[in-house]
Amino acid sequence: MRALGVTDTALPSPTFAIIQEYEGENCRVTHMDWYRLDDADEIEMLGVRDYFQPPWIALIEWPQRAEQMIAGDAIKVHLWPDADDLETRVIEIEQGSVE
Repeated sequence: MRALGVTDTALPSPTFAIIQEYEGENCRVTHMDWYRLDDADEIEMLGVRDYFQPPWIALIEWPQRAEQMIAGDAIKVHLWPDADDLETRVIEIEQGSVE
């Protein structure tokens, strides 16, 4: 968020709010957590497709709830604890295809 120019003091998880919006330097950022949502229909009802267009950058936790809604050129970031050191996180970045 900081790299995108978001200066809000608090950057809470959207676990209960589902969607948090922020003003960045040259963009708007939305952080969504789809964990508590059941399927693509429920997510679609929130109007999230608007967040997939400029000037928005969408950060989504639990995207597998509705992966078909996410563009093929999305960048996927996978995080998990290191098996040998639970205080360390392993990060894998997967670039989608650009058509």
